[in-house]
Amino acid sequence: MLKSVQQKRLAPEGYVYTTYGHPKYLKHAIASVVSLRRYDDDRPVALACEEKHKKILENKDLTHLFDHIHVLSSEHTSIVGFKHHIHKFMFFEKNIFLDSDIIWCKDPDSLWQSFEPYPFTITGTQVSDNFFGGPKNIGILADILLRRRQRTLKHFGLTYLSRVQTGMIYAQDYNLTKKVCEFSQKMLDRKDETHFRSRTLEQGRSEESCEWSMAMAMSKLDLPVYPWLQGHTSPQLDYIADLTSHDPDFEYVVCTYYSDQFVYNFRGLKSKWIRKLLIKLFSLIPGKGDYLKTTPYCLHFGWYHQKQPFFEFAERTWNELKSGTSLSQLSVKNSKRSNEYS
Repeated sequence: MLKSVQQKRLAPEGYVYTTYGHPKYLKHAIASVVSLRRYDDDRPVALACEEKHKKILENKDLTHLFDHIHVLSSEHTSIVGFKHHIHKFMFFEKNIFLDSDIIWCKDPDSLWQSFEPYPFTITGTQVSDNFFGGPKNIGILADILLRRRQRTLKHFGLTYLSRVQTGMIYAQDYNLTKKVCEFSQKMLDRKDETHFRSRTLEQGRSEESCEWSMAMAMSKLDLPVYPWLQGHTSPQLDYIADLTSHDPDFEYVVCTYYSDQFVYNFRGLKSKWIRKLLIKLFSLIPGKGDYLKTTPYCLHFGWYHQKQPFFEFAERTWNELKSGTSLSQLSVKNSKRSNEYS
């Protein structure tokens, strides 16, 4: 491949989705693109997918949803197989790579402008916590007490480790992107020399994570992450049911965003009452309970226990498109449902 892709880009700016495995992931990408087209009719969208996903699109007469469809070889049909090789899939001069479980909430023009200074970046936070790549339970105490994170950094000659959220990656410099990918592959190959745990040990996860290895590569190359949590200009925020107001089709989305990052991190707690209790307790400290209402560029359904509303939206969108509803007709239907909701 990709020799032709490297020599001739399809457009100055564009979005890249990838799907493989169960057909439901193709439905998710389609739903995401439908939400994107509410705000951006101009920039093209590429889909890198398995052959069987391309055939599904052809059989359902839905190939028009994507401006370019590239069939993946089997070596690239996994999280690390794709994201550790994204330099091979830079279909545009400037690319935003996206997870399929994302809904667009507003016009991305200013987001593209803010990415412009970065030859390559991933959304994230400057400092990763101990849970990043570690156990998500009481086992984290052993990592903390034995200073495993610090030992990993020292072993690899690193002075810091950022937290990357690879649901959104920006790339415009091919050589630098390739270098990040190659370093990431090397880091993953040396997993036994780190404290990181396999993501397959988490509930609902069947594939290895690409994130800690890409974070290490970016640290090694001293590349900045793109600030994930920016209040009103956040590129993406996690969907948490009781912190998100929305209509069924996510035409109107408002998130509760706690200004203090430590307090906002409580959003990941599965228990709603524990989360509310902790926020209430910390709110006794001036400033800790401050929050704002905001609409991010994207709503990311990354938490396994928070995905159901997205599944319902994706399935409804798929059924309507499959029945012959056009994007413009679907937009009208969604607007009517949104008005009824409001």
